[in-house]
Amino acid sequence: MLKELGPGLRLTVIFTVLTGIIYPVVMTGISEVIFPRQSKGSLVTVNGKVVGSSLIGQPFAKPEYFHPRPSAAGNGYDASSSGATNLGPTSSKLLHGTTKMDDKKNEVVDFDGIADRIVHYCLDNEIPYESSVPLDQFKDSHGDLDDVKLIKAFNDDKAPLVFTPKSPIPQDAVTASASGLDPHITPANAEMQATRVAKARGVSADQVKQLLTQFTERPDWGIFGEPHVNVLLLNVALDQHFPVSK
Repeated sequence: MLKELGPGLRLTVIFTVLTGIIYPVVMTGISEVIFPRQSKGSLVTVNGKVVGSSLIGQPFAKPEYFHPRPSAAGNGYDASSSGATNLGPTSSKLLHGTTKMDDKKNEVVDFDGIADRIVHYCLDNEIPYESSVPLDQFKDSHGDLDDVKLIKAFNDDKAPLVFTPKSPIPQDAVTASASGLDPHITPANAEMQATRVAKARGVSADQVKQLLTQFTERPDWGIFGEPHVNVLLLNVALDQHFPVSK
């Protein structure tokens, strides 16, 4: 019996060493020589400190930064929970959002939805719009938009809120990617945000747009994909060229 098992055991040991030790070590060594930055995760550093990876998106919410596309990965750009909403194009939840009751019996946002995102995108970037009712009635005591009120208005069966931007909104501005970790936005999305960013940094929109042009990447190999902008790299460049006064 041992005679029959011998060759199998020897092959198991040999291939374990070859594929489990030698091959990974060799490939790691080659990749670090040929692609030193990529092999370490394409990390982005500022003043010697790692601020992220150019391959993984991260949230930016302040007005002086370009904002990424929405994310459905965990609570947003959670690399350990990469994924999409899996909601179809006719899903009411995707289009209008939903609310729920939390542990303290308060109604909170369960899923914001595309309609709610469009409202915020228009207001944040001063995009003209038409609304079936004034948005002031959806504000809280602090003067901020109450997303719960907005979502309930969009889902009103009798008289739903109708909100229409006067300019086309880029799809990536209000929809998440399949991974939820997309580090890029379209040039059209970035250009619509340029005026807000410029105002927050006290510079002209043309200055910001010039920087945006520099960071607009062409399709891979010239044919694969569409032009895109890496949000993290662009925001790092903004801090370097047009720092915010504190």
